Amino acid sequence: MSVLPLVFTSGWASGINAYAVVLLLGLFGVTGVSDDIPQTLQRPEVLIVAGALFLCEAVADKIPYVDSAWDSVHTLVRPLAGAWVGALLAGQSGSLSDVAAGLLGGSTALASHTVKAGTRMAVNTSPEPFSNFALSIAEDLGVGAVVAFAMFHPVAAAVIAGVLLAGGLLALVFLVSRIRRFLRRRAQRREERRLASRGS
Repeated sequence: MSVLPLVFTSGWASGINAYAVVLLLGLFGVTGVSDDIPQTLQRPEVLIVAGALFLCEAVADKIPYVDSAWDSVHTLVRPLAGAWVGALLAGQSGSLSDVAAGLLGGSTALASHTVKAGTRMAVNTSPEPFSNFALSIAEDLGVGAVVAFAMFHPVAAAVIAGVLLAGGLLALVFLVSRIRRFLRRRAQRREERRLASRGS
């Protein structure tokens, strides 16, 4: 049970930036910050791949519409990463606690991914590109800060992650109508262009 707060926090963070979580946890293990990091996450090839993909996400995440396309691709990746990290943190012994840890990490990652993807869709309805950049920076810093805090205060970090997740889900409820209006307008513009091209 003692590992569940860290599993929850890493799951929340994985839903926002799974590569950053794998990279940070691996670096914390390699540098000796924490002795509880699984050896799998500390392997050089894992760190190199996570680092390269983190850089790709850092760029894609700051470009309007590209960020939403990236989020769509990662709808499956982030929950799987959250479940994988959760199972690793629980010891990968195949016990019920490990299965529960994987389910907790995966479901939490899916929830936070939904918040992230929905928020990005809402932000993309704005004509200016700066909000995407600011939101991406805030997400990167937030993930880094909360995961680092979890190394020393896992329960407090889990509480912070829970509050952020609940607040994000609540905000997403209010943003849904804005997203729907945007999608309707975009579909209408596509139909108008299609009809115009037929007419010409």
